[in-house]
Parts: sequence; structure tokens; C-alpha cells
Amino acid sequence: MKTYNYEDFSTGDSYESGPYAVSEAEIIEFAEKYDPQPFHTDPKAAEDTVFKGLAASGWHTAAMSMNLLVRALPPVEGGGMIGKEILNMKWQRPVRPGDVLHYKCEITEMRSSKSKPEIGIIRGHSTTYNQNGETVQTLEVIMMAPRRNKD
Repeated sequence: MKTYNYEDFSTGDSYESGPYAVSEAEIIEFAEKYDPQPFHTDPKAAEDTVFKGLAASGWHTAAMSMNLLVRALPPVEGGGMIGKEILNMKWQRPVRPGDVLHYKCEITEMRSSKSKPEIGIIRGHSTTYNQNGETVQTLEVIMMAPRRNKD
């Protein structure tokens, strides 16, 4: 299988992935372990909260988006890209049981690492959508990818 390096990507490239179906059980399981607030763990109690029903934790949404990012990108040499930084993460609307998520990332900037010539830095704008095309999360991601040309 062909693996990709920094040089195989270009500013303006776009990658999409999905679908990812979200279940009530998954929302509750994640929240009980990592974000145990009633609007994430108890469908009945969630009805009386700002969400007016069960909603996935934002951190769960971020984790599902990461899953979709990995599936969207072509296989990268060395096992994958390494996350360096997340900027401007925003959750625009809650993810609900039964939602089906889709993901899109567009490369907005590329540069060589100043301190490590074997690494290239890739910046992308990422958006996660639900089945209605509504944005549920946006963020800027900065990733590191191995370079073929190290100069």
C-alpha cells in the first residue's frame, strides 16, 4: 500500500469522511467515563437542561471527529500524522443520539519545520457536520507529517 509524505499534500487539498452513526449508548458510555454531567448521561434528566435532551459531550464530538479525520486522510508514512496543536475549537450545536456525522478538512497552510527538517507542518480547517448538513464542530488543526526531502 502506498504511504504519503508531507510532499504529497498541497494547500487547498480537501478530505472528507463519514458517515459515523452516533448511538445513545455510546453518548452515555463516553460521558460516564469522561464527562459525567446529567445532560450527557441521563436522557430523562437531560430534558430539563439547556440541551432539552441527551447531548454528546463536546469532547466526545472531538473524539468522533478525530476518528473521521484519520479515516479521511490517506495513509501517511510512519503510521500517520501527529497532532501538534488545535486552535479555535468550537461546538456550534449538540450531537444527539441518531445523528450521523460527516467530516471535512481542507489544508490551508504548509511549511517546513524550523527545528526538524525531517518534518513538515500542515494546517487544516476542519468541520464536522450532522446528517442535515448542520455544522456541529469546527477547529483549526496543526499536524506534523514526515518529509521525503529533508532539506
